Amino acid sequence: MNTVIGTKTAQQALDSLVDMTSDLTPIPLSEYQARIAKAQHYMQQHGIGALYLNAGTNLAYFTGMQWYASERLVGALLPAEGNVVYLAPTFEIDSLNERKVVEGDIIGWQEHESPYALAMSILNTVNTAGGIKLGVDESTQFFIVDGFTKVLNEPWQIVNGSEVTAHCRMHKSENELALIQRAMDMTLSVHKATASMLYEGITTTEVEAFINDAHKKVGASGNYFCIVLFGKATSFPHGVKDPQVLKKNDLVLIDTGCKVHGYLSDITRTYCFGEPTDKQRALWESEKRAQLAAFNAAKVGVPCGDVDKAARDSLAKDGLGPDYNLPGLPHRTGHGIGMDIHEWPYLVKDNPHPLAPGMCFSNEPMIVVPNEFGIRLEDHFYMTDEGPVWFTEPSSAIDSL
Repeated sequence: MNTVIGTKTAQQALDSLVDMTSDLTPIPLSEYQARIAKAQHYMQQHGIGALYLNAGTNLAYFTGMQWYASERLVGALLPAEGNVVYLAPTFEIDSLNERKVVEGDIIGWQEHESPYALAMSILNTVNTAGGIKLGVDESTQFFIVDGFTKVLNEPWQIVNGSEVTAHCRMHKSENELALIQRAMDMTLSVHKATASMLYEGITTTEVEAFINDAHKKVGASGNYFCIVLFGKATSFPHGVKDPQVLKKNDLVLIDTGCKVHGYLSDITRTYCFGEPTDKQRALWESEKRAQLAAFNAAKVGVPCGDVDKAARDSLAKDGLGPDYNLPGLPHRTGHGIGMDIHEWPYLVKDNPHPLAPGMCFSNEPMIVVPNEFGIRLEDHFYMTDEGPVWFTEPSSAIDSL
């Protein structure tokens, strides 16, 4: 056993962690205002008179309002010009006022009333800057879209709001990059602490509980997700339904992340608890080469699909694949990240969207050997004018982190 994996008790590993968030500040009001201005500029250029933001990530991104999606419509209408207008059940208005960051009227609807008719009446009073399209937040539940459709008057037409939301959200600001960077640093510290407390006989459930406690210890506002896999289960990219017990010489795959002021981390490490086989060691090195090939292919102006292609070409040179064939890479190479764990754009085959400064991506060209094992190394990078920059340095060896 090396000096990194399986060298501490769980308490010793937890004690090695400290709060890493004390010097951070949330997104300021001025940035929310800039986001709204950017969205409105785009809307005016593309004939979008208003954008409906449903409770959830998009409402939080543009207004700072933290609320959850449910069977009751809570959201906001962002006109192409002027102030945002919030919509909510009347009995929730006081609660929303407590959470308001960006100013705007909150218009209430009673339980027996139609919030869609209310939205239509608001559309008729705000400055839509000549547009006849209502963009609807892409995460909005169907029943809300259906409600809008039934009351919308000519010449209004509903369009997918992701045209606006993706345009704004895929390019991260310096403030956003700083929060993502810290979240990544925190999760990497948790990964190292977790590796140090593994022992033969520990269950995946126990490791998941430790990771949750460890993320709290470093100051995360929530453990967003956690996948822990041992042995053959590592060949299932998103896990198996039953817990496993760690055995000597098992491969360990841990994919986890946390949230800091609304921004997420997402890191995967795969290593051996003991001595890897020659095959495991060789494929681990193939994985590392594919991850590096994807990183090196990421240049401003290059299509996202070319980054995926670089990873697959690297794997094909090692006799893996091709395409999605196994043994090889069964899914896309990467996804965007920010306030949602998966955001635009995606590093996927044939995606023509060009890379641009401020975009953030996972880089995880996983190798799956069916019924044997899987190896996923996942780190993220962000784009600058000069090229890609790692948020976290990739793993160094199969028996380390």
